[in-house]
Amino acid sequence: MKIVLLFAVCLGLVYISEGRVYSKCELYRIFQETGLAGYHGYSAANWICLAYYESSYNTAAVNNNGPSRDYGIFQINSKWWCNDGKTRGAVNACHISCQSLLNDNIYDDIECAKRVVRDPQGISAWVAWRNHCKGKNLDWFVSGC
Repeated sequence: MKIVLLFAVCLGLVYISEGRVYSKCELYRIFQETGLAGYHGYSAANWICLAYYESSYNTAAVNNNGPSRDYGIFQINSKWWCNDGKTRGAVNACHISCQSLLNDNIYDDIECAKRVVRDPQGISAWVAWRNHCKGKNLDWFVSGC
């Protein structure tokens, strides 16, 4: 019994260690480095605000929206952007596995976010951005960075 318990704890630690909660300043640096800051006219503050309200900067965040799910730091949706092997009629426009959006490497998440923002809705495709970031003073999201 102790061996099974030890195995379960170790497995849980492996799963937890795959994700990461970034700070706003870490994201600011990465967004600058990858060209996401300013991409299609959206500042780093907009992207950091979006990530805050979508996932609280947590790369392992998953949200079940019924027939589809949202994954990762930007909550990329499995109906349109990634493949989770569960969502019927998925488009997978980013040509990426949804599971790959849940680790601490957010470079693939950023590339997919760039793909999303190139669509006609732009960053407005994210409800959290429309509800919490659009038209707001976003200085706090980059202050001190």
